Amino acid sequence: MSLTLLLGIGSTPELTLCFVNNKIAGSQVNKAIYQTARQWLFLAGAGLLSSGCHSVYSTAQSSANASASDTQPVVASANRALPRIQTHNGRHRLLVDDKPYLMLAGQTNNSANYPHALDKVWPVIKQLNANTLGIPVAWEQIEPVEGEFDFSFLDALIAQAKAQDVRVVLLWFASWKNNAPHYAPAWVKLDNQRFPRVIDKQGKVLNSLSPHGLNTLAADKKAFSRLMRYLQEHDRDHQVIMVQVENEVGTYGSKRDYSATAQQIFEGPVPQALLKALNKQPGTWEDVFGKHADETFHAWHIGRYVDEIAQAAKHIKPLPMNVNAALRNPFNPGDGYSMGGPTDNMLDVWKAAAPHIDMLSPDIYFRDHRTVNKVLSLYARPDNPLFVAEIGNDQPYARYLFDTLGFQGIGFAPFGMDYTDYANFPLGAKTVNDATIAPFAEIFNLFRPMQEAWAALSYQHPVYGFSEAPPHDESQQIWNAQDSGKPTAGEAEQPAYTQTADLGLWDVEITYGREMFWINPPTGNQPASGGVSIIKLSDSEFLVTGLRARVTFTGSAELDGQPTMIKRVEEGHFEGQQWVFERVWNGDQTDWGLNFTDTPHILKVSLATYQHH
Repeated sequence: MSLTLLLGIGSTPELTLCFVNNKIAGSQVNKAIYQTARQWLFLAGAGLLSSGCHSVYSTAQSSANASASDTQPVVASANRALPRIQTHNGRHRLLVDDKPYLMLAGQTNNSANYPHALDKVWPVIKQLNANTLGIPVAWEQIEPVEGEFDFSFLDALIAQAKAQDVRVVLLWFASWKNNAPHYAPAWVKLDNQRFPRVIDKQGKVLNSLSPHGLNTLAADKKAFSRLMRYLQEHDRDHQVIMVQVENEVGTYGSKRDYSATAQQIFEGPVPQALLKALNKQPGTWEDVFGKHADETFHAWHIGRYVDEIAQAAKHIKPLPMNVNAALRNPFNPGDGYSMGGPTDNMLDVWKAAAPHIDMLSPDIYFRDHRTVNKVLSLYARPDNPLFVAEIGNDQPYARYLFDTLGFQGIGFAPFGMDYTDYANFPLGAKTVNDATIAPFAEIFNLFRPMQEAWAALSYQHPVYGFSEAPPHDESQQIWNAQDSGKPTAGEAEQPAYTQTADLGLWDVEITYGREMFWINPPTGNQPASGGVSIIKLSDSEFLVTGLRARVTFTGSAELDGQPTMIKRVEEGHFEGQQWVFERVWNGDQTDWGLNFTDTPHILKVSLATYQHH
């Protein structure tokens, strides 16, 4: 028999101690720990203590053989500030090491989450020039036997990520992974009595865990909390900067759980918190939500389930946390999508249900420009930082980073970026090779050197993003979502290969597929690959960059016909957040617009009016 030291805070400020019989990862607790316990008061300041007794050292082990050092108390890093999301006036930024940080990420395939697979991951991340890796950690992986934990994969991952100078977004595959509990341990997914699944309206049991299963919630929360305690103890420099809670939560084949337990809750009143958030009057779910009652009920309860997991974990290490969404088509939803997840029609419900989730993140596999930009506009909200948690890894998707930044996005992660010999075509590329990586590497190479400056400036100033939209860029149905249909009569149409925007005193025109000299009309790039990002630094000063596009500024109607001119165009680069001047563009380089090619250029453009008589 051995002792685990537990600490708690009672109704008085004095530290209370209690002991329970337990075994810690195969090692005995030295009684001398008791003598040093009073030195651990700093834990309260780190947010690790709350009412009642909580284990200072979890029963988790980071490898098969726990060492004596495992019994040491959790110590927050003194080296680096905790990553966090900042929001001000509806604008957002991610801070890493207390500096603005733009996530230029690559996400692995689902089964790259083992030490022996990592050597097939890093070469792609390096070639991509990504600063962040998204990679799963599975519940079945860390707790294959109930109560016995193994974090050996994270030992390897964090050490190698540090050596590669790449930050990590961990993806918690647990109760849900694309609707199903495939990544839950066998002792969970094979015990339907203890961990019940959703039952559809016809009484069929579906392979999707019910959000009303209290045992499931408790077990998932316990495992996720152990994961976060591991990070608090072993990742003191915060190589892991964010954690995704579950993966594409929701249920295919039913709008909600129709079990007896769920039905009893459904027939009761809608929670006051949801009524208040949506400005609704009290009543039952059907009274309040009518034909949308089933889906809203399911979304609320999955959101509450996920939020309880996140809340418990943030008491241990409050990293930013997101939930990703298997999307429905915003133009043509149908009813075959994953119900209950943070789809665009349920965002307000999720925001009310899951206040401890920092962002709801779209997984984008629509290829056409119109649908992608609609999705981005729906998920970029004053209360929701835009992080494209997944996007297809085929060539057409790369240019959508420009649009993402135009919606003040904080991150962008093409999916399936490794050499583990899997491809999710037609959602992504047919294979992962140099040609697959190149379009993403090109645009990451453009933004990576100025990622800190871009994240800082986009938090302070208006941003605009444009990507090439071919005239016949038609939407296609994908496996879990409908096609978008034809544009409506009310949707603005622009000339081929041309986009315009009102920037206040100035209008901007973006065209694609033009010679750098003269005024021949645009013919587009083959394939469509151009894009432009603009930050409005002041009324008449702009930061501009792009690929394979011409940018032309003209005076807007607000200038009332005053003659205008380009005052100065500086090319330069950023060192941190400091602009470093290189040269001035003038003459041919400005007379025919600002022409961006395959080579990265960053311009600071000053515009002016002048008097005439």
